[in-house]
Amino acid sequence: MTTHIKRTLLVPAVALVLSAGAFTAQAQNSMQDGVKMLQYERYESARRMLTPLATDARANYYLGLAELGDENYEAARAAFAKYPDDAANMAGMAQLAFAQGDKATGTRLAEQAAGKAGKKDVEPLRFAADAFLKGGDAQRAVDLYNKYLEKNNDPVVRVALGDAYMKLPGGAGQAMSAYEKVVGADPKNSLAYSRIGSVWYAAKRYDLALENYNKAKEADAQNPLPYRDLSNAYFYSGSYQNARKNIEEYLKYSDKSPEDDQQYLNLLYLTKDYPATIAKANELMTSGKKSPGLYGMLAYSQLETKDAANALTNARMYLTTQKSNKLYPADYMNVGRIMAMNALTDSANYYYQLAVTKDTSANKSVLYRQLAENMKDAKDYPRSAEWYGRLVKEYPESPAIDYFWGGAMAYYAKDYPTAEKTFMQMETKYPDQPSATYWRGRVAAAMDEEGKSGMAVSYYEKWLGNTAEKKEADLMQAYQYLTLYYYNKNDKSKMQSYLDKITTMEPENAFAKQIKAASAKKGK
Repeated sequence: MTTHIKRTLLVPAVALVLSAGAFTAQAQNSMQDGVKMLQYERYESARRMLTPLATDARANYYLGLAELGDENYEAARAAFAKYPDDAANMAGMAQLAFAQGDKATGTRLAEQAAGKAGKKDVEPLRFAADAFLKGGDAQRAVDLYNKYLEKNNDPVVRVALGDAYMKLPGGAGQAMSAYEKVVGADPKNSLAYSRIGSVWYAAKRYDLALENYNKAKEADAQNPLPYRDLSNAYFYSGSYQNARKNIEEYLKYSDKSPEDDQQYLNLLYLTKDYPATIAKANELMTSGKKSPGLYGMLAYSQLETKDAANALTNARMYLTTQKSNKLYPADYMNVGRIMAMNALTDSANYYYQLAVTKDTSANKSVLYRQLAENMKDAKDYPRSAEWYGRLVKEYPESPAIDYFWGGAMAYYAKDYPTAEKTFMQMETKYPDQPSATYWRGRVAAAMDEEGKSGMAVSYYEKWLGNTAEKKEADLMQAYQYLTLYYYNKNDKSKMQSYLDKITTMEPENAFAKQIKAASAKKGK
């Protein structure tokens, strides 16, 4: 399961235009508040404020935009249809057509709306421009916005002009000019500062992006957009903690849409706050949202909190409900880990194989290594050795540690021939790694438990002659084998030299006492 943070597209800003005498001062304020909510993409709040005012054609248009913003297409259609001859509502119907992929109808309706403009009444131009911007014809939108601005120096429309320029190749400079004109005239225009921050972010001038996002917050602390944009910026740079911090601020001021909740859930998981991820996912499921992704998020978080049974249940639900083309190598990796955690090692290996099959990377060494480590963690040593073996075979330039673990896993699986071969490869390829020689001795000693053939002698003695620092436990392994071998060979001198080393390290060593007793009895 992959996690994605939605980058909300810039939408045309909307201006407030009131019919003369149509509203009381209180209604005007409500309209302004509703339009402000639209600008801040708080569609539920806008709907709540505008619904009582929708007896006016213009308020009805903004209500339709709120429905459109939430992709409530039929509700938007019903709203715009109330005033079919009104230029704004006609343009709203054009936006709806564009949103539903009907470009021909959208273009026709937008041009009809623009045609309603007169020498004195140019308002239809900006409504049509908004529709063209929604429909992807940014150049037509620019032309109409500029024509409108020849008659009205409207800061909100100038912001929309900047949005249109941003859609044109090489238009960032003109967009910036449009936004800067707005803040030059109105230093408290939070929306324009948000847009300037996004322009700088796109230009990878992160210091200036941050500066302007902060100005947007200072201009209007209730504008959620800079927090969202900062969250997105931090997300795409991999700074998940900062992304989470800003989305938490964004959620304070946004209408908490399902997409907002999903973004937050993603960041809880990416910041490795697994208990909070589980709690949020359960909260969403309790509220009626039971998407495949929620089952996956639950399963993978429960994997990390060692809740094996619930992780298995939710992993199975995820696999059952998610479309196969939306299952990625990482999904199969995590499901494999869940199977392994439940001691279902055959199933674990099956999903690991699927991860490899699905992975289209040219170099799969990272994947192989992760699979080998997963099997090691599950104490499935034979399969861990298998994956390490595949890793070093297909990628012989793998680091020494991969050869080491490949040999060690084969050793613990009691596959001594494979272990010997792997440590020999390691010793040859990395002669500066004395551990390879030690482990060749340990593998040989495992095949010569009674110390009679001396298979491990040359390896252990070579290793002991190396000046590298050695662990006491490893020294004890080597000393005991060599003591036993020379005891069997009746070489009392060499036996005693290693026996002395053992008793120096551990005076009450049980093995040393047994050898001394056996040697004394043999001497009689």
